[in-house]
Amino acid sequence: VLKNLLILTGIHATLNFNKIPSTYMRSIDSSLPQCIKLGGSELLTLQSDGDVVIGGLFPLHYVAPEPQYSYNSQPQIAYCSGFDLRAFHWMMTMVFAVKEINHNSSLLPGVKLGYQIMDSCDHVHGSLQALFSLVSQSTASSTCLHYSPVSYFATCTCLTDKNLYPSFLRTVPSDLFQVRGLVQLVTFFGWFWVGTIGTMDDYSLYGIQAFTNQFGHQGGCVAFHLTIQTSPNVAEIQEMADQLQSSTARVVIVFATEGQLHDLFSEVRISRNVTGIQWIASEAWVTAGRLASPKFYPLLEGTLGFSFPGVTIPGLKEFLLALRPSPKPGMEFINMFWEEHFGCKLDSRYMPVCTGSEDLTYTDSSYNDLSRVTISYNVYKAVYAIAHALHTFLNCDSAEPNNGLCEKTKFLTVYALSIPLGSTECIKCPEYYWSDKEKVKCVAGEEEFLSFSDTMGIILVALTLLGFILTTIITIVFHSFRYTPIVKANNSEISFLLLLSLKLCFLCSLVFIGQPSWWTCRLRQAAFGISFVLCLSCLLVKTIVVLLAFRTNVPGSRGRKLFGSSQQRILILCATAPQICLCTGWMLGAPPVPFRNPNYQIVVECKEPWPPGFYLLLGYIGLLAFACLLLAFFGRKLPDTFNEAKFITFSMLIFWAVWISFIPAYVSSPGKFSVAVEIFAILASSFGLLLCIFVPKCYIILLHPERNVKKSLTGKYWR
Repeated sequence: VLKNLLILTGIHATLNFNKIPSTYMRSIDSSLPQCIKLGGSELLTLQSDGDVVIGGLFPLHYVAPEPQYSYNSQPQIAYCSGFDLRAFHWMMTMVFAVKEINHNSSLLPGVKLGYQIMDSCDHVHGSLQALFSLVSQSTASSTCLHYSPVSYFATCTCLTDKNLYPSFLRTVPSDLFQVRGLVQLVTFFGWFWVGTIGTMDDYSLYGIQAFTNQFGHQGGCVAFHLTIQTSPNVAEIQEMADQLQSSTARVVIVFATEGQLHDLFSEVRISRNVTGIQWIASEAWVTAGRLASPKFYPLLEGTLGFSFPGVTIPGLKEFLLALRPSPKPGMEFINMFWEEHFGCKLDSRYMPVCTGSEDLTYTDSSYNDLSRVTISYNVYKAVYAIAHALHTFLNCDSAEPNNGLCEKTKFLTVYALSIPLGSTECIKCPEYYWSDKEKVKCVAGEEEFLSFSDTMGIILVALTLLGFILTTIITIVFHSFRYTPIVKANNSEISFLLLLSLKLCFLCSLVFIGQPSWWTCRLRQAAFGISFVLCLSCLLVKTIVVLLAFRTNVPGSRGRKLFGSSQQRILILCATAPQICLCTGWMLGAPPVPFRNPNYQIVVECKEPWPPGFYLLLGYIGLLAFACLLLAFFGRKLPDTFNEAKFITFSMLIFWAVWISFIPAYVSSPGKFSVAVEIFAILASSFGLLLCIFVPKCYIILLHPERNVKKSLTGKYWR
């Protein structure tokens, strides 16, 4: 906020609020800039005296050196670099607005507005230093201090909270509206896998936070987030470029200013020649002329974003084009602009040398692009907002007594700024940010999820692989002995399909481990639901076959003919189809999406936009399990020579015990432990089915082959 702010900084103490005497006005050269000394260092300023002074902070430079404080001596001034023509345009618009108001006889008659403009260097340190300069300058003179901040460029949603920022005003809309537009834009084009880039300031933090939340609700997923440090070094820039280049996401949303992006874009485009990225720009840089240079065309061509509506301000063009440099002290900002704009030096011994007579009319830059001004119009409105508020206040005698506009006590309140003055001040950290150990700044919170490298994750992966390998071994054994009586008696086709479904049950637990992403959130529940239904469908068919085999009078009875191999396949298909339809509709209509849950820690989890989907999926699994248990229970007293119904009963009892205990454990487990509970339930029930149904058969096949003969099996059951 401090980087781009207009402040009502001071009203002379001798000002009579009921009537402004004409003798109070003084004739002062309004174009004379001055320098202010603060702490042994000089800050450049463009200043014009007046009865009411409006302070202005503009990011005239976009590269600010990190301050070095030894606390042994007064800090020396460290000048910024990288002159911003667009910000200079904003600054001169403020000067134009003040001059225009001073020539307006109907607005603030008898009162002269002044201005004091400083460079924030697009950096919080420069902003604070400039702000304190305004304070110290006003304190040094006989003025009443009043701080009413009006921002022309701060769109952060955090500033909407009037409980935290009661005196903050702005002439620019909140990012709430921009974020809605950006989410609609990317979802309209079907871009649901994107990356984000931001900076360390609140504008970026809150903007990306709001975008991520709204984008997630629409089914989108953020593949990565890069944070540009305040003064990034070469290594940090290269590391960000590496991540950007290696990511599979080719759509990137950026909340930053052009100055903060320049080094990263230079590394990505000039050093690495990266292309093929669809950039989605925030309003802070979407119209920036500096990034529209030919060297960035291959990288930024096709960039999309929203900008503020432009207008035409009468008289502004002529005012800006009439600007000229001057050797007078205090004209540094204007001279800097002139040298930057024309690529020359005013006081250089070497060519090219600026003559001062260069014509701005025939140049093309963001300074003299006056077709439709955008940010400058916000500056223009901010100056006029302050002027109209002051005009209303000074005309209190003619206003209604109880309309609230004339309460001078409110106007005389000293508004302290978005700053701790000699005492500890508690500032609420943005969402997903915590205070550091020293409790002096907000740092990004660590994301937590069940990782493959966690001890718990390693154990669960090991159990998963053990189950998969054991199932594979049993499959090999059954295939090797597929012509033996015990395998044929167990309906080998259904047995192999059951083994395949158990493999899928074990493998689906791997999708629950690792950081949730767009595709894992959709795959995990669908894979779990379909795999278990397929498994239970096979068990249901096997149970029915057992009952028919033992309940009929003769081997060739009508009941067994009506439930042959084709009927068994149809039943498995019919029992699995409802779950497939449910999962497909769920994933297409309201699929789970990655979500950063800050309730405990920053837990990255899959959020269910439609909770009934999971319960319907689980309920259908329970229905099939109950049918298997009921039918197997009826066949528990069949002949003991080889009673598979008894083993199915045991496996279903284990299955029900696991999943009944799963529900309260899942609901009460915090964070990543809830995922671990679900994986444990999947593995436990899968091991229960595998061990109860197949291990006894493998025991006979491998260790007691003498029992693997036709006469050892009940004749009616063997096929």
